[in-house]
Amino acid sequence: MKMIPCFSLTRKLASLNFPMGPVRWRSSCKPAPLLTVAPVRVLMDEQTSIKGHFLPPHCPVTVCSRLQSEDGDLWEAFANYYTNSDGTVNLARDHSVGGSYLGCEPMGLFWGLQPAPGGREGLRLRKKNVAHPYTVHISLLEGHVSPSEVHNTKLAVATNERWYMAPGVRRIDIRHNGLVGTLFLPPGPGPFPAILDLWGMGGGLVEYRSALLASRGYASLALAYIGHKELPGPHNRINVGYSYFKSAFRLLQDHHHVCADRIGIIGLSYGVYVTLELATQSDLKDFISCLICINGPMGSTSRLSAPDGRTEQLESEKKHWKYDDQGYVSFKDVFLPDNFFSDYIVKIENITCPLLYILGEDDLSMSSLENANLIEKTLRAAGKSELFTRLSYPGAGHLIEPPHMPTSRMSLWSIKPQKFIALWGGQLAPHAAAQEDAWKKILDFLERNLRG
Repeated sequence: MKMIPCFSLTRKLASLNFPMGPVRWRSSCKPAPLLTVAPVRVLMDEQTSIKGHFLPPHCPVTVCSRLQSEDGDLWEAFANYYTNSDGTVNLARDHSVGGSYLGCEPMGLFWGLQPAPGGREGLRLRKKNVAHPYTVHISLLEGHVSPSEVHNTKLAVATNERWYMAPGVRRIDIRHNGLVGTLFLPPGPGPFPAILDLWGMGGGLVEYRSALLASRGYASLALAYIGHKELPGPHNRINVGYSYFKSAFRLLQDHHHVCADRIGIIGLSYGVYVTLELATQSDLKDFISCLICINGPMGSTSRLSAPDGRTEQLESEKKHWKYDDQGYVSFKDVFLPDNFFSDYIVKIENITCPLLYILGEDDLSMSSLENANLIEKTLRAAGKSELFTRLSYPGAGHLIEPPHMPTSRMSLWSIKPQKFIALWGGQLAPHAAAQEDAWKKILDFLERNLRG
């Protein structure tokens, strides 16, 4: 009987391309291209590593991302790269030379997502059901191509799940004393610091920011106050007054999972006006720990609650609307401080808690700079300048939201009584950078003022 030495057997196994421990044996059989996306499941504000392996050195490749929205619309982004000398491409290291973005942008395939060619006009990507993730499909393609080219050769594929709700976060519908909202509680017994979460005139019940805040350890109440089917109509009016928002704040204070003396308010757009109004009311201001205001006004051209309990129609200030060459609408002049009714300017000097104002310098929907300047000037005159912190971002638009999702420079505002598209502003890469930086600073601000 002829004995075969062990090393010879090992070589034969290696020639079949079997891995032997951490070492891959050299052979004439080349491994197939591999695309790794890690972690596979992440929260929306977390980074994702995307790498291509086992490719020819210095060859052109394209990495493409695709996502189908909850409304069935396709969003996509792509970037062209050259592989490194070792046959790899790493989005955290390498520079895109073409496509949806240029340069080294580790998260560009996410914030660079835009509606696919041929899609509906005026789309905006907004999460409706936070109990389910966005599933992003990522492909590694041969050559420098675009996703719309028919005969693309896919070398490898992977998926990434992006969540707003961390495991263990509790989602609770709030329908109490006329309130319409959703309360998100972090995992654990609490009690937790809390945030009242207010959006703008787009209306409805927007939950994804609150879900993400709860994932970071804060009880958060997303509150609807206009344009929701369970609120008094018509939907183009704010049919609730100060007592409605006060009830929402009191609900947080009285909740057994909430630290009653550690509650802040965050507002975007018109939600900033509501936020500032609440913070200056004598029966509430001393209970509010901090304010976060994103691209919003310190006054209004219509009252929050008229004597009959209703505001004017939102369309009543069309004299301040501006239209571009395509007929898209800007509300910027509506919120110029010079156009506010004097009785509807918030008494900023009455604020007693820290205020973080986040400003997009390319905001096409709000006179954010003018409002920020007036807030700062008023607080300085009142001897309270130490309460004010400003974050100003060149190239960022109106909709500064949680990071790593795309901005829409414009989107459909309404269909009835007429269809029109609103301008928000924002250059893709600068806006994405602003969202990422602002979110980190928001969490730092909350940590100092609600936990410190």
